[in-house]
Amino acid sequence: MHADVSALFPGRWSPRGFSDRPVDQDVLDSLFEAARWAPSCFNEQPARFLVASSEADLALFRPLLVDGNRAWADRAPVIAFVLAARQFRKKGTPNRWAGFDTGAAWMSLALQASIRGLATHAMGGIHTDQVYETLRIDPEQWEVLCGLVIGWPDPDAPLPQWARDAEAPNARRPLSEVVTYGPIP
Repeated sequence: MHADVSALFPGRWSPRGFSDRPVDQDVLDSLFEAARWAPSCFNEQPARFLVASSEADLALFRPLLVDGNRAWADRAPVIAFVLAARQFRKKGTPNRWAGFDTGAAWMSLALQASIRGLATHAMGGIHTDQVYETLRIDPEQWEVLCGLVIGWPDPDAPLPQWARDAEAPNARRPLSEVVTYGPIP
């Protein structure tokens, strides 16, 4: 049984098959504009996206992905890394909600991408230490949360067999395992 929800939510998934067709700058800007409007604690907007869409930047970003992700993500025309600010800008104190708020920004971006006909795929499989070093990220100021691929979905994209076998929307846990009304029994 499924509750009534916009088709946008179950229609969004994270494929591995991407076209190498470039994404126009105005389309990319719309994704990051959606991320910018995500809610955040004290409106701090702690999310930061480091984006590669030029061949030179992609050559720098691709080696920062683990080999398993490179096997399919190298074809995508956009690779990004998602960062969260560790401190509140106004107070300079730790922002323990930054990861939560950055997740909201990522979801806004992912939904806007889906609206525009694009696909996104977030990846934990990155060389985090190398991301900090190569992209000159101050680890005291920023937490690198994940990598991200953006592009046009291509069901016929060449993929390793293990990725081809997994190339379908994932099932979701039942709603009863996601929400509990009242305290945990």
